[in-house]
Amino acid sequence: MKKDFSPTLLDFGSVQIYLARHFGFCYGVENAIEIAFRTVEENPDKKIFLLSEMIHNPQVNADLEAHGIQFLQDTYGKQLIPFETITKDDIVLIPAFGTTLLIEEKLRQIGIQTEKYNTTCPFVEKVWNRSEAIAKKNYSIIIHGKPNHEETRATFSHAANNAASVVVKDMDEAKELAKYITGEKDIANFYSEFSNQFSEGFDVKKDLQRIGVVNQTTMLASDTQAIADYLKQVMIDSFPNDNPEEHFADTRDTLCYATNDNQTAVSGMLQTDANLAIVVGGYNSSNTSHLVELCEEKLPTYFINSEEKILSAKEILHHNFHTKEELITNDFLPAKNPVKILVTSGASCPDALVEGVIKKLISFYETNSSVEEMIGKFE
Repeated sequence: MKKDFSPTLLDFGSVQIYLARHFGFCYGVENAIEIAFRTVEENPDKKIFLLSEMIHNPQVNADLEAHGIQFLQDTYGKQLIPFETITKDDIVLIPAFGTTLLIEEKLRQIGIQTEKYNTTCPFVEKVWNRSEAIAKKNYSIIIHGKPNHEETRATFSHAANNAASVVVKDMDEAKELAKYITGEKDIANFYSEFSNQFSEGFDVKKDLQRIGVVNQTTMLASDTQAIADYLKQVMIDSFPNDNPEEHFADTRDTLCYATNDNQTAVSGMLQTDANLAIVVGGYNSSNTSHLVELCEEKLPTYFINSEEKILSAKEILHHNFHTKEELITNDFLPAKNPVKILVTSGASCPDALVEGVIKKLISFYETNSSVEEMIGKFE
């Protein structure tokens, strides 16, 4: 059955909010948060640690810390609390992004039982399992992801344990990698160009003969597919006498449905003739930044992490994810009647934050109903 990706209209009269059909928490995030809080409730006398941020949302992480959970590492893998200070009687939660095999081994050596408290998203694990499956068929693994992102570091670790692996962050890097397949570039340059992005012992001449593409699940699914399609065509052109499957593995089934649905819902929402878009989520959230990227192509877009960033009917303090800076935009709400605003949020953003943003927006207008009344119409 074809999914409906048209937005939900919340018509308040002088202001109309078009809410993306799919937005906010995905299953992996909901599951991770549920396990974290249940662990706190069931273990009041134990020290509980999170390996790193549970998800990329400041409010959720602050709430976890308020419940006594301590972070062992920051989002980039920098150690905040030494592993040497934790004991086998402590609890360590593995975040939704997963972790590397090296860190899993460190925890096992301490005596930490991670299985019960491992909140790795099933779709991340699906990527790992698919990587292992194609590695057994002697394919090397190309990972589309951000090299420093927790999930990509974890996926790289699992992939590299089974096969030669290399990370490409975007299509530009994929095209440069392809030049080593076609022989356009000197093999010796690969090791500096892709420094810290390839597995130990990577042999450019041998390991780029048979490849498969998987991704960090929060990347744009369309970008991953485009990279896969491009590299497949490179292989077809490079080995015209061979069956394509001899050199390229089909990995389309590793794309995360939730990330894909959120992104497709934004594309559906952008068919609406609107004045602006507001995207809510953590500023270091990869999947949220990609939603912003999609919206920016069509209309003025403001990336905020809470209603507090809407300073007034005139000013909004928003995040530029390209420069990693916050800036104030004046007169962000146009003098229209009605004003049409598109709203969505990332997979790590609680629905309460989206509701708060909508309430703040409509507070600047004479409206014909409240948010609660409007929501009641859809229940």
